[in-house]
Amino acid sequence: MSYKLGMVSLGCAKNQVDAEMLLAAAGQQGYTICDSVEEADAVIVNTCGFIESAKKESIDEILQLARLKETGRLKAIVVTGCLAERYREQIRKELPEVDAVLGIGANKDIGKALQQVLNGNKLEWFGSKYDLPLSGKRILFTPKHYAYLKVSEGCSHKCTYCAIPLIRGKLRSRTIEDIVQEANKLAENGVKELIIIAQDTTHYGEDLYDKLMLPALLRELCKIDGIVWIRLLYCYPNRITDELLDVIAQEDKVLNYIDLPLQHSVERILKEMKRGGSAESLTALIEKMRAQIPDIVIRTTFIAGFPGETEEEFNQMAEFSRNIRFDRMGCFAYSKEENTSAARMPNQVDEDVKQHRAKIMMEEQMNIMQELGEKRIGTVMQILTEGYDDDLDLYYGRSYADSPDIDGRVTFTVSGSPPNNGDFVDVLITDCISCDLTGKMVEGS
Repeated sequence: MSYKLGMVSLGCAKNQVDAEMLLAAAGQQGYTICDSVEEADAVIVNTCGFIESAKKESIDEILQLARLKETGRLKAIVVTGCLAERYREQIRKELPEVDAVLGIGANKDIGKALQQVLNGNKLEWFGSKYDLPLSGKRILFTPKHYAYLKVSEGCSHKCTYCAIPLIRGKLRSRTIEDIVQEANKLAENGVKELIIIAQDTTHYGEDLYDKLMLPALLRELCKIDGIVWIRLLYCYPNRITDELLDVIAQEDKVLNYIDLPLQHSVERILKEMKRGGSAESLTALIEKMRAQIPDIVIRTTFIAGFPGETEEEFNQMAEFSRNIRFDRMGCFAYSKEENTSAARMPNQVDEDVKQHRAKIMMEEQMNIMQELGEKRIGTVMQILTEGYDDDLDLYYGRSYADSPDIDGRVTFTVSGSPPNNGDFVDVLITDCISCDLTGKMVEGS
């Protein structure tokens, strides 16, 4: 009998790649993959356990599936991912509706696990987290024209607020040959944009090659026919080298876009976070990046309300952000995570204060993004077409300045032949509405 398998993947793009590999492995074992959980015999919930809100989302999803288990055809709920790895036996104890809890090291055994739970058994499988497969076949969740490419797993940093090293283990990089082989297959299947991800993308390769190898990897990826855009996410400021900036500046395929999570700008707080740096050093880095790559788009994230953050220190961070004028920015209230150093620190900031500070940062950023967007009016931008919005009666897509899901989109009118999803077109920007650009496609582009 061929069982139908559904998937709910939560959290970051790195987790999504694991989910894509889980589905492909199950498919090879004879399971039929279905889009709807209502039609599935078993559902894998690939959870996020990074911060409190993500944990709540994972638990809510499991409870929704539990109701489906009572009323529908669903026979088994299998929980994988970060929440499963982090909380292990607690999940089945507190959520008896769950049939299997698999740590990340058990991902390679997904076929065996599904067979057991569909035969009525309950499971808890936890191998070494270092057994998590780093490469393999994937069933992409993304549209055909772009894909995430995970170059390493784990993290060797000791940021005091972060549980990822506890959950995922230390840095382990894939070989350049392995990554390039996967990228070639993606290109052969129609992928035009590669989005490079890891816990710290800039740390790539140091464990294997005794040096930072992201620049060398990018040069190899640029040789692949069919790949048009290569986008960098999760880059650590301390590892933005001259060599990396040279590659971004020189290689046409590497987009002038970088995701550079700073988390704070005040030296004392950064020291408490075990990240290092200061407003002065970060300003110097960003000025250098902008001088070398004039049209670079810099995305960052900040944490508001880290333990001990005073009102003055928050105001200094907000002023830093205002002065730098980031193209893209997200600010999140500090989340107190179990078993992290920061959770044990004194002077935890009140939840309402944290949320208020994050809101202030985001409101100011929206004004900055609107102003920066208005400066693009009258320019022509290359847009990767992604669909048609029936409500707006407009096509939409992304520019080099827009990463999927986290950034905005560009809407545009078409007077000639309509573009297909995945087509690159030139769009004359005519307006900026609520931080999103809009325009009209240039005929013949």
